[in-house]
Amino acid sequence: MAAIEGFLVASLLLSCLASTSYGVTFTSLQKTLVVSASNQQGKVLKGGEGNITITWSYNNSFPAGTDSAYKTVKVKLCYAPISQVDRAWRKTVDNLEKDKTCQHNIVSRPYSPSNNNFNWSVERDVPTATYFIRAYAYNSADEEVAFGQNTDAHKTTNLFQVEAISGRHASLDIASICFSAFAIVSLFGFFFLEKRKGKSSQQK
Repeated sequence: MAAIEGFLVASLLLSCLASTSYGVTFTSLQKTLVVSASNQQGKVLKGGEGNITITWSYNNSFPAGTDSAYKTVKVKLCYAPISQVDRAWRKTVDNLEKDKTCQHNIVSRPYSPSNNNFNWSVERDVPTATYFIRAYAYNSADEEVAFGQNTDAHKTTNLFQVEAISGRHASLDIASICFSAFAIVSLFGFFFLEKRKGKSSQQK
């Protein structure tokens, strides 16, 4: 009997440890937040220039008190499936500790059920890709407890593109053109002087 009780206790401990180590899963979260963004489907935003207005609120169709544990909302920029293909470093994983879908933080705010908005300017280091917006609600332990996103479950609607800056500027392009032109003129000048020197030596 003691052996059976010991086995049951050990099994219970192992199951608790397994659930703790696995962490919060995306599929365990309720979609209680309504998220929208001012983008148009397929719109291209340039890094360091483009901006987008994001709004979020609690979905009042859920029972009152569902959001009682919500303390913070973090809005994130997330890769759409088309920009995750053959890119393991952007892979979607159900375990949110390992998930790489939403790597770019946009804003973090104390939770409020309504009247939340943020005008986000695309940062210069955001890679070229297709994105959507997702917001997570966190509890006092900083664990995800709910979410919302501006796209459908398959992440195919209301997507937008970000075009990263190339790192080149107009002034650099002008300087490069001027340098190239100077090099060509110098080369012709060199040949011209060498030719004149050759003629002068022949005349002597």
